[in-house]
Amino acid sequence: MVVARPLTEGELDRVFHALADATRRDILSRAIHGEESVSALSRHYSMSLPAVQKHVAVLERAALVTKKRRGREQIVHANGSMIAKAVALLDQYEALWIERADRIADVLAAADVLAPADEGERP
Repeated sequence: MVVARPLTEGELDRVFHALADATRRDILSRAIHGEESVSALSRHYSMSLPAVQKHVAVLERAALVTKKRRGREQIVHANGSMIAKAVALLDQYEALWIERADRIADVLAAADVLAPADEGERP
């Protein structure tokens, strides 16, 4: 099975880099469930507003979120199409690894059938 990549190598690197951090995953989860301003997001974490802005910028470079100005606030929105591409890719990797695990199980089962009985078990 070949894993088709709906993302370019650069996009893939940015998405996985963005998702490698727990704070960014939490920000993305919050953006998926509803829009919040960057300042409102910063109240959920024990870090400065500039630190949260940097996390949002990483998510934005990965195209997982977008920001839109509403008055003086920057509102963070999840980018559903990029998230869907990332999910599709991860689903393909999951299928690949399940297929490989199944083949390993088949090889082990066949080896067990062909293995001679243990000396202590013979009559």
